[in-house]
Amino acid sequence: MAHLIRSKFQNKLSNAATSMSNKSTAKVSGMMAKMGFQAATDEEGLGFAACDDLDYDHRQGLQMDIMKSDEMEGGMAGGEDGMAAGDSHYQRDGTGPPPSGSKASGLGEEEKSPKITAWEAGWNVTNAIQGMFVLGLPYAILHGGYLGLFLIIFAAVVCCYTGKILIACLYEEDEDGQLVRVRDTYVDIANACCQPRFPSLGGHIVNVAQIIELVMTCILYVVVSGNLMYNSFPTLPISQKSWAIVATAALLPCAFLKNLKSVSKFSLLCTIAHFVINILVIAYCLSRARDWAWDKVKFYIDVKKFPISIGIIVFSYTSQIFLPSLEGNMQKPSEFHCMMNWTHIAACVLKGLFALVAYLTWADATKEVITDNLPSTIRAVVNLFLVSKALLSYPLPFFAAVEVLEKSFFNEQERTWFPNCYGGDGRLKAWGLTLRCSLVVFTLLMAIYVPHFALLMGLTGSLTGAGLCFLLPSLFHLKLLWRKLLWHHVFFDVAIFVIGGICAISGFIHSMEGLIEAYKYGIED
Repeated sequence: MAHLIRSKFQNKLSNAATSMSNKSTAKVSGMMAKMGFQAATDEEGLGFAACDDLDYDHRQGLQMDIMKSDEMEGGMAGGEDGMAAGDSHYQRDGTGPPPSGSKASGLGEEEKSPKITAWEAGWNVTNAIQGMFVLGLPYAILHGGYLGLFLIIFAAVVCCYTGKILIACLYEEDEDGQLVRVRDTYVDIANACCQPRFPSLGGHIVNVAQIIELVMTCILYVVVSGNLMYNSFPTLPISQKSWAIVATAALLPCAFLKNLKSVSKFSLLCTIAHFVINILVIAYCLSRARDWAWDKVKFYIDVKKFPISIGIIVFSYTSQIFLPSLEGNMQKPSEFHCMMNWTHIAACVLKGLFALVAYLTWADATKEVITDNLPSTIRAVVNLFLVSKALLSYPLPFFAAVEVLEKSFFNEQERTWFPNCYGGDGRLKAWGLTLRCSLVVFTLLMAIYVPHFALLMGLTGSLTGAGLCFLLPSLFHLKLLWRKLLWHHVFFDVAIFVIGGICAISGFIHSMEGLIEAYKYGIED
């Protein structure tokens, strides 16, 4: 009997020691995460199009796994209850934590979480800046001529530079002069710039800009789906608005998405669809090379519509939202600058050639979505691929927008306005599902009442694209690293801020005028 009591007492001491060790590991993991050495999951790397808040949520999740050790001190006796209790803090998809015998806790999970290479990071950036919205670039050449081509190159250079300086704002030097990652997200950078008077103002501004851009991206996917289906089957008695409703009906399951894992599975399908579309369009344009209208490409610009083209071009390069998270996922962050260089050079060359070749083929007849210029024999096939890509791409910005909204307005831990969207068992509550369904319906209503692809794209690029890619990175760089910048860096930052401001204001004004005029006279794409 005495031996049994002594054995139980030793087991309790062993469990207590293990618990203390796990808690200590959790604290170290948390400190490392704050300093920027925390590894994010491959799932998050693939689903980069979400936003920086997803990276923050994942980092917090690591510590929740450690909290489960307190629930399982009694060994296997309280196994299932302990797992459910620990799971209720973080797991949203209803799945329980790994068994206590696994190594998926503390630094063990961090070691198992794979980081991405520079090539994988570059692939993600390429998917973002060479998406389906490049199909609107020939329309920009129509109103800008050679200046539009120059703007494609200029936007690539500026966005590459601002992406680098944005990442530089994540780091500060320690006592030994070594760079240490002290911030994790775009929001952290914005908040640091507004301290100490308004410590959270910058984060609110960035969140609003992110939400606007993500929601507008969703609206554009619905608009282009309705437009393409209508032009693919003009003989059917179905209007463009009706096709938009059909597309939205297919997107309603997005309201039930639980995590990024299910969303990122669509990435490969989107890439394949986009590759097929570009090949078909370029092949057709090359087949008509003898008829190219070189004399139509001029140096003059349409003063009224060219600012809209600026917004279209800028919007096609937007990637700054997810760059902090992507850089934190890389195996070798030192390769980030090189990755940004070759991805933006490749994007610049491909976009410029695609826009020029397509415009030379159709000249003044170039439409807002270039596939609408294709002959009816192949237009339907190409447009069906494009609609498939649009519908498969929709869940990424939608899920990101939902995450930002939930974190900003439905987070009890941060004293937000509304209660948490998730119950103790990880299931979505009624108002959480209502929020998601309302967002889907809102994108449909906007697509129905403002069915103008180029105008919406120009407006978004002028408003949030210029802000997130031009204005804010240069402003934050000057604010945080003013004393360490060389004179030419200061000059570049000030010049980009001024040029970005002019482009944003002019593009916004002309896009709004175009939308008002189109709405007033009932003009449709």
